[in-house]
Amino acid sequence: MSRPLHPLALFRLSVLGPLASRDRFERGEITAVIQEMAGRTYNIPGSRRTHLSEETILRWYRLWKRGGIDALAPKTRRDLGETQLSVKIQSALIMAKQDNPARSMNTLIRMLEAQGVVAKSCLARSSVHRFLKKNRLSGRAIKDNQRIERRAFVAEHAGDIWQGDVLHGPSVQTLRGMKKTYLVSLLDDASRLIAHSAFCLGETALDIEGVLKQAVLKRGLPRKLIIDNGPAYRAGSLQSICAKLEIRLVYCRPYEPEGKGKLERFHRTFREQFLDEIEPEKLSGLNDLNERLWAWTEQVYHRRIHGGLEWKTPLERWQEDLVHVQPLGLKAVRIDDIFCHRTERTVRKDGTISWEGRLFEVAHSLADEKVTLVFDPHAMKALRIESAFGDDLGAVVSLDAHANLTRKRQRPHHTPPPARRQGDSAVEMALQEYRRTCSLPVLSAEKE
Repeated sequence: MSRPLHPLALFRLSVLGPLASRDRFERGEITAVIQEMAGRTYNIPGSRRTHLSEETILRWYRLWKRGGIDALAPKTRRDLGETQLSVKIQSALIMAKQDNPARSMNTLIRMLEAQGVVAKSCLARSSVHRFLKKNRLSGRAIKDNQRIERRAFVAEHAGDIWQGDVLHGPSVQTLRGMKKTYLVSLLDDASRLIAHSAFCLGETALDIEGVLKQAVLKRGLPRKLIIDNGPAYRAGSLQSICAKLEIRLVYCRPYEPEGKGKLERFHRTFREQFLDEIEPEKLSGLNDLNERLWAWTEQVYHRRIHGGLEWKTPLERWQEDLVHVQPLGLKAVRIDDIFCHRTERTVRKDGTISWEGRLFEVAHSLADEKVTLVFDPHAMKALRIESAFGDDLGAVVSLDAHANLTRKRQRPHHTPPPARRQGDSAVEMALQEYRRTCSLPVLSAEKE
């Protein structure tokens, strides 16, 4: 009975088609054909790479010439799964790992070195990994019956679900010295497209709101947003913005990042292909870093074939579902107002309110009243005041104390009270009633 052919052998033979289909070549022709083949792109099974080197193609061709398609199948090690570790080392590894399954290979090696089981720097990580994997001890957690059941899921259409999270980035030069950056990203679940991503100098609610604003301007409105359970995501301003945009906020349970698995996978790709490739010391600042981020996202990530998308690119998958994406519509007209922040203030007797250490003038008729100050948190600019019911009470302007020195004051018009009619006072009315109901005694004059 013939053995089934290895899928990788079939792939390699398909690559060698232009060479395998011919019996004779002119001098130097094989080299030219291989160079042309190396310039093509391929869907390589089990790999994210899309190109093959000339050396690889030539090696496969020589294997095929010697042994046919069977020679193109990957060779397995004869000692696969076996270990050369001594029984003493094996026993020590098992005991240390079973005592605490969360121990890493580096920790296990250091423990064995401290115990004198092995000499320093003599135990290889690969040997420990093969041994633990063979004995099913390579995991970092204990398998038990209390494990939460998880299911792989994907949104039906683009725009149905976005996932949001923060990744620590490199430090950049700012006016206040070197500052750490944080990558705030929003990823579409169905297409893996990055709705928007930006490096910020913090991971506050304001940073997240700024990325969300750019995302909805570029990619429309998501129906659901899955985010972390941290304080920044629980901010009232973010909840208010999502409520006005009719976006349903879904918070992941603490310590369960699996709910945002696709974004976690993007972060791994981002570390390997972006963070590991840039040189932070050559960056001129935050804008320089973000410029490279946006170029990489649009030119590389969005245009690279994704195995989880049936070998489509994120951009192609997104474009297939444009009919299902919710546009901003009329909300676009008031998008700036939706992302404004609001805070309560009491108007002073001189018609001013205080905000961020500055004084602003409002209508003097609102003195002693409580009002809501509306401000742009990104530009740190006060815009107007509103009533508790959202009614517009007018714009605010910065206090100009010097101009107020010569400013004419408005005084209320004085109207004299109406003249009282005789007997109208409460005392006179009481006296009349008393005289009517009882007789007053007559006081006789004192005798001389």
